[in-house]
Amino acid sequence: MPCKPAISSHSLGRAWSHSLPTKLDAAASHSLSLELFHEDLVYLAATFPGGPTPSNQLLAAQTIRSLCSARNISIISLQPFMHYEGLRDRELHEARIREMRDLWIPLARALGTRVIAVPSSFLGEEECGGDEGVIVRDLRELADLGVAAASSSSDDDDGKGEGEGDIIFAYEALCWGTHISTWEQSWEIVQKVSRSNFQICFDTFNLAGKVFADPMRPGGIKKNAEEAMEATLRRILERVDVRRIAYIQVVDAERLSTPLIKGHEFYHEDQPARMSWSRNCRLFYGEEDRGAYLPVYAILKTLLVDLGFEGYVSAEVFHRDLGKDDRSVPEEFAQRAKRSWEKIVEDFGLERGGEEKVAVVEEGAAGRSAGGVVDRFPAVEGAAARAQL
Repeated sequence: MPCKPAISSHSLGRAWSHSLPTKLDAAASHSLSLELFHEDLVYLAATFPGGPTPSNQLLAAQTIRSLCSARNISIISLQPFMHYEGLRDRELHEARIREMRDLWIPLARALGTRVIAVPSSFLGEEECGGDEGVIVRDLRELADLGVAAASSSSDDDDGKGEGEGDIIFAYEALCWGTHISTWEQSWEIVQKVSRSNFQICFDTFNLAGKVFADPMRPGGIKKNAEEAMEATLRRILERVDVRRIAYIQVVDAERLSTPLIKGHEFYHEDQPARMSWSRNCRLFYGEEDRGAYLPVYAILKTLLVDLGFEGYVSAEVFHRDLGKDDRSVPEEFAQRAKRSWEKIVEDFGLERGGEEKVAVVEEGAAGRSAGGVVDRFPAVEGAAARAQL
């Protein structure tokens, strides 16, 4: 399918400050599909008698599906199933497997989505191990549950071919993950799990946040960042099968005026700096006027043009303003998401195809070079200049 825009439900306002119907209205008014953040489902279930029990969560999922259907919103995924792979406590592992089988897969079915997003664990070393064999076996177990769920369910599956009703697991490397923190590591895991319904999710923030950026450094950019980024993008083209990409998340981030170390307003002793940065400072693609500086253009060119990805392109923004009790937040963030999507369409010629799309991108790249900025990494030149101040 051609690329389509989506947004995570939490990126329209956090559940403790903004009602889901209000956020859905904002998404619908800008033609955005939805990644459903489990937090929103739990908050809705908590309003039912008895609180957020599994049965009430299932009822909430059915309600959300109806609310979305009434607004012509597609739910593209349920996320995030966190802190699963590599658990040292194997009894806890078995409990999480039961949670997936008995709760999360039924929730996905009730929502009308086939995709469950699984981020890499960032539990401490004492809780999750880095043995690749264990991680692969754990995640393969999830994938096999997704196939078993398809074979045991008749809902919406009549007439579908082999694999078409499977639950798809989208595995994403968080740039502060304990053992899996790069796209290369997550892609290697995807290959070793070796199940068609276990796929990779590329997140531009997490990719650039590991390879290119470091919020603890002045200027926010790692040494030799441009060379490292060029190399990692080449490896994407050399190694990744575009058919194994579930969807992509496109976000940028704010350059901090001072390093995110002890004394910074976003510093938390109990969490990695990249996580604190992510939770407070993500921005939409194209928001350089708000301080965005990651090489998202280069990543998108690789994924959308060079690799030829087609599918959902979702804005997963975390930001300090999303929890504010300000009723303008859902509409403001939906508007920004739509503007960002329109810029992506323009920058990468998504309404065109083949050679015509490539020509649009090459023309844009030439314009960037003529403007005196670094072609694929326009943030680098400005950062270098600031570092001299």
